[in-house]
Amino acid sequence: MTQAPARPKAARRQHDREIVALAVPAFGALVAEPLFVMADSAIVGHLGTSQLAGLGVASALLMTAVSVFVFLAYATTAAVARRVGSGDLQAAIRQGMDGIWLAILLGVAVIAVVLPTAPFLVELFGASDTAAPYATTYLRISALGIPAMLVVLAATGVLRGLQDTRTPLYVAVAGFVANAVLNAGLVYGVGLGIAGSAWGTVIAQFGMAAIYLVVVVRGAHRHGASLRPDAAGIRASAQAGVPLLVRTLSLRAILMIATAVAARLGDADIAAHQIILSLWSLLAFALDAIAIAGQAIIGRYLGAGDAEGARAACRRMVEWGIAAGVVLGLLVVISRSLFLPLFTSDSVVKDAALPALLVVALSQPICGVVFVLDGVLMGAGDGPYLAWAMVLTLAVFTPVALLVPALGGGLTAVWAAMTLMMTVRMLTLWLRARSGRWIVTGATR
Repeated sequence: MTQAPARPKAARRQHDREIVALAVPAFGALVAEPLFVMADSAIVGHLGTSQLAGLGVASALLMTAVSVFVFLAYATTAAVARRVGSGDLQAAIRQGMDGIWLAILLGVAVIAVVLPTAPFLVELFGASDTAAPYATTYLRISALGIPAMLVVLAATGVLRGLQDTRTPLYVAVAGFVANAVLNAGLVYGVGLGIAGSAWGTVIAQFGMAAIYLVVVVRGAHRHGASLRPDAAGIRASAQAGVPLLVRTLSLRAILMIATAVAARLGDADIAAHQIILSLWSLLAFALDAIAIAGQAIIGRYLGAGDAEGARAACRRMVEWGIAAGVVLGLLVVISRSLFLPLFTSDSVVKDAALPALLVVALSQPICGVVFVLDGVLMGAGDGPYLAWAMVLTLAVFTPVALLVPALGGGLTAVWAAMTLMMTVRMLTLWLRARSGRWIVTGATR
């Protein structure tokens, strides 16, 4: 990015305080999400291997469906933050309600698709004959909670846009506790088996959605914002989300290709890949927390018409991203001998994972810049560029990854290709940030 004049220490400290205040609770909320699946797995795992296998397939389908609609959080955060920056809280909450109504409509549509096609989807994901009935049962019941899951995404975006990441943390923790208690009670206390786990998760998700709606509705009453669905507003929310949907689908395609290539290398390599991918995802949560802070802060500055404030915040967050990446990379290197035995005792898997793990560690500063700039451009509402950049990244990554088995490369080569992918993302995002074209001030982009 362009060279900036020296900034007063007071301004840097202000940015630091804002980033920490938003990023730390956001990280807690992000980590709480996968704990839902972990709690379900721990409880269902004692029912039997077939039940656990069925849960694994159904959970993968559900998380894929929900992750596709993560734009409900991202687009809503940016739009609400802009209106907060402009000082129009009524319009901010009205915009948030449009996102929530869109979430409800999409949730109902997903239910209509998943319920009749559940057996086909389970078969498509390769569930065994013994696991398929359990997967179908879990999927059909859990699908009923998808509207609540999507409302949680949109409402989380509303609160982030309002510069509040603490409430989502509290709701996520409460939801995790409720989910664990309900699952244990329904699975073993009532004796519903895997169906009880699904119902427990559905109830917990609707409970979380209800809490969010109470918070948002109170804010709407306080500021005189209408709660009624507005067709034009819902349509605008959907249009803002389409580019982010393209971005998300492209990223999911990259991860699926990487996993497919690793699977062709052999059992040890795919096992090691899954271990590394789980760590990579955990590291991504830490960096994504800074990105979430970036979405909220940048949107607010641009909404207030403060272009220089947005530039300064962007520079400071990039510094945070690099520093966080260095720290995370060092932690991976230091803890690698302790981390791998948690997942496997197979020396062949460990040998395959170790060099690839070092590649992941070295790439963390790059990942830090990518996540931060991704958040900055999302906060600026620069979705179309993000979509184009991710499609370009997919086009570069795909042939490189597919050449790995053909050229005799191993798992380390797969993760080198993943690092190349992140480098391409960094370059495209850095060029956009440097150009300044993302800086569009005002309550709307």
